[in-house]
Order: sequence, then C-alpha cells, then structure tokens
Amino acid sequence: MERPAAIFMGGDILPSPLKQLSALDMAHEDFINQFLVQELLKIKEELGEAYPRIFLILGNDDGRMEEAAILDAAARGLWEYSHNRKIPWQGFSVYGYSYIPPTPFRLKDWERYDVSRYVDPGCTAPAEGSLSIPVSESELNYATIAEDLDRLVKEDNLEQSIFLFHAPPYKCKLDRAALDGKMIDYVPLDVHIGSIAIQRFIENRQPLVTLHGHVHESTRLTGAWQDKFGRTSSFNAAHEGPELSLVRFNPHNPSEATRELL
Repeated sequence: MERPAAIFMGGDILPSPLKQLSALDMAHEDFINQFLVQELLKIKEELGEAYPRIFLILGNDDGRMEEAAILDAAARGLWEYSHNRKIPWQGFSVYGYSYIPPTPFRLKDWERYDVSRYVDPGCTAPAEGSLSIPVSESELNYATIAEDLDRLVKEDNLEQSIFLFHAPPYKCKLDRAALDGKMIDYVPLDVHIGSIAIQRFIENRQPLVTLHGHVHESTRLTGAWQDKFGRTSSFNAAHEGPELSLVRFNPHNPSEATRELL
C-alpha cells in the first residue's frame, strides 16, 4: 500500500538454522523457496513496475548453506543480494556486509575477528565452531572485519552511501546486550557486543546512513533504536518479539526516520 522505493532486509530472517545443521534433515522446510520467494513473486506480479528494490543480507543466525537459494532468487529479480557489494540506487550507493565479531554461538558462517585475533571472554573463535559451507583455514584464522571494510569501500566518497550491516557499532545505543552482572572465570562480560571495526569505520568515513540488527534486545534495554555519529544516522531494526520491526527512513532527510512494530 505504501509503495516504498526500496526495502532493506538486515539478516536473521531464516528459521532454525542450527536445528537443520544438527539434524541434517534434508527434508526440512525450504523457507526461502517455498515461502519467501513464492510470496514475493505474488507481490511482484501484482505491483509490476512499482515493485520495490529489495536489498538483502544474511545474519549470523542464517546458515550460509542457504546462500545459493538467495542468489538464485536474486537472479530472478526478487531482491539484490548485497553482502560485500556496492550497488547504485537513485543517486546513492548501497553497501552490504553480514559479518559480526565472534560470539558464544556455535554457528560461525558469518563471524570474523573484529580488528585483531582477540576474542571476548565467553566467546569462541571462528575456527572453533560449526560451518555450513567450507572455508579456508587462512580465512577462519586471519580475516578481520576491519580489513574487509577497507577492501569493500577503498577510497569511495561515502557522503551519499547507505550501509546495510548486520552488526551494530561498538559501545553505543544499538549494541546493548542482556549481559548485566554475568561473568566468565570472574571476569565481567561487556554488555556492549557491537563491532569496534564498524564503530571506527563510521566515525572515520562518515557514511550517510547505516542500518543494523543482530542485538535483538538492545532497543528494549536502551529505549533507543537510532544513534548519531557525526553526520551519520544509524538505525537498529533488530527486535526480540514476534512483531516485525519496521524502520521507515528517507535518505534525503534521515533525521525524520520512524520505527514501528507490526
């Protein structure tokens, strides 16, 4: 009904990836092809030329084994798979990036070291978990988010850029986890679990808008779904309830963005 010009989907969109990995049930429901693709095909047929551009990345809860299905749907014109890509859109540049710093969770498809080979207390290194696709030992042991972002943007002018991240920047209103009072071997856990590399990237390069997810409880804990870093407006659409968290924004005037639970 609203006919948006674009939709940005920030990851953690697929059901129960770890159950699929552990059970190896090849008859599991194909959420992408049997549901998401079918519903979007109906919308695309109904809207015709008014069908919006859809920019999509996966999150750390999404097994990368589903990437082939994501790419197949992209080839059919349903969305644009944006991870590690720069895509032009209406005078803006859209960049996508899925990786997050190491977590305690076992699935490591979308985890990278942040700025160095440091791992927070209670978390496990990328090479110590499970993968749904093969990855080289060199990538697992040495790749960092900081280096990835440098390669992605190079010397691009980011004044008219929109970044679709899964991870939020570190130590802000968007990365607050429910870790209050928790300790590992008498070491208190950091309640901020965002990316230092993304934080430094935003502060140094000042993109126009950055979009984030990952920390589902952050908005409940901080009461804030947006933050400001110099000229950069950053929005968090993550949500821990059953509703859809929808952030509406106009890149020509990001300060008027709104958030609604549907």
